[in-house]
Amino acid sequence: MKIITITVNPAIDKSTRVEAVAPEKKLRCAKPVFEPGGGGINVSRAIKKLGGESCAWFLSGGPTGEKLGELLKAEGVSFRQFRCQEPTRENLVVFEESSRQEYRFGMPGPQITEPEWRQLLQALEELEETPEFVIASGSNPPGVPSDFYAQIAEIALKKGFKLIVDTSGEALLKAAGKGIYLLKPNLNELTALANKEVISAQEQEDLATQVLREGKSQVLVVSLGPRGAMLASPEGFDYVVPPTVKQESAVGAGDSMVGAMVLKLQEGWPLPDVVRYGVAAGTAATMTPGSELCRKPDVESIYQWLKARS
Repeated sequence: MKIITITVNPAIDKSTRVEAVAPEKKLRCAKPVFEPGGGGINVSRAIKKLGGESCAWFLSGGPTGEKLGELLKAEGVSFRQFRCQEPTRENLVVFEESSRQEYRFGMPGPQITEPEWRQLLQALEELEETPEFVIASGSNPPGVPSDFYAQIAEIALKKGFKLIVDTSGEALLKAAGKGIYLLKPNLNELTALANKEVISAQEQEDLATQVLREGKSQVLVVSLGPRGAMLASPEGFDYVVPPTVKQESAVGAGDSMVGAMVLKLQEGWPLPDVVRYGVAAGTAATMTPGSELCRKPDVESIYQWLKARS
């Protein structure tokens, strides 16, 4: 498999709708929708929706872990489960009809032991056929060290695959360095990567240049929220500003963006077009309800719109 995604804190995402959220009342919800979730798993799902193939590696346990595998099978996503003792978490997304606001309840992940998380590193080390891209995405559950992604980066240097990391906090700061091909920080995370406290929009290019110069990543794609994304590479900068669309849910937008970018990187597209396609996928994901990801016709339409204005 040319693309592998890694998720140490997967989830089943349960989404529903209710007329109004109110305390101390029995709220009558719509029939829930269950979908596989977690950073790398959603990246693999997005790649599948866009016509590509990948293998999703993840830790899972208990009945929810079994259900996670069943949901991925139903979507036709290739995967490899690594077992953990405690059950996989389940998240809840509630859409309030009256206000069109979305409430997202993220549950803590299971306690992971060292032998459990080391399974993933060992499996990477022992791969006979080296993938082109490995995407390590999402948060770390309790028990997984903050340098876990940095340890994957060390393997990337030895094995020669391109590593893409999409995480935050201490895990992002420790991962940044040799072995990282692409990071996807937001502005706050870019600020932290550059060891600053606050930045203005005028400084973001300087800070991105600093991060690249310090060897923390070969390429940066900085998420700018509704303003799209900034590509920073040794060739310079490029900005992609998406069209205004009717937003249903922001769940999975970042993962859709990463999945789309990796797919086009693997197909050999130039970086500016890779980021345009990624922004198109991220924007398309906001048009779908609950935790549903992007839909390919929407992605293609938005990409053509972006391409025509480049």
